[in-house]
Amino acid sequence: MLNQGIIFIFSLLVLLFSAILHEISHGISAKLQGDNTAEAAGRLTLNPLPHLDLLGSIILPLALALPALFGAPVFIIGWAKPVPFNPHNLKSQKWGPALVAAAGPLTNFFIAVFFGAILRLLYLIPNTPPTLHIFLMIIIWINLLLAVFNLIPIPPLDGSKLLFSILPPSWMGVEVWLERYGFFLLLLFIFFGFELIFPVIKLLFRVVSGRFFGF
Repeated sequence: MLNQGIIFIFSLLVLLFSAILHEISHGISAKLQGDNTAEAAGRLTLNPLPHLDLLGSIILPLALALPALFGAPVFIIGWAKPVPFNPHNLKSQKWGPALVAAAGPLTNFFIAVFFGAILRLLYLIPNTPPTLHIFLMIIIWINLLLAVFNLIPIPPLDGSKLLFSILPPSWMGVEVWLERYGFFLLLLFIFFGFELIFPVIKLLFRVVSGRFFGF
């Protein structure tokens, strides 16, 4: 069996680089639509340093991991520093921001499906090391977690931008209210309501990997 410390460190690394790819995809989507803000800011790079967010990349993941010191099960979530873009530079003022927002979760879904395909191939190969299966399942789980989490319609998550793109102008008050209190609502959700999205993630994990996740 793998040491829990190794699993935790691997999970943190997967979370970090998956979140970075998530953010880079936002910048690439914006660039394809005519906005070079992310590129000019040096954010279309795999170098993790420009993408680190003090709260989302360091403090929150470590805080969520604290129960592990007492033998309790933990989940890890976080985010990288949001990639900047100028919506006024996009070819479509209405749907452009939604396309930029959708690029992040779609990237995480693609990563999960890609490694899910590899895992399914390994099922056909006798005597494949169980450790390899575990590592692949962690990659799949974390990317599905990031995808579903980011689709929640609470600012500053991507789901809020998708929601705002379809709301009629008469609902502008809702958008303003969510923008004002979204960060606090998000923290409340992370610490008190996160388990609500687990059934969706577990179902997607089963579809993508052909396995049930081990908790």
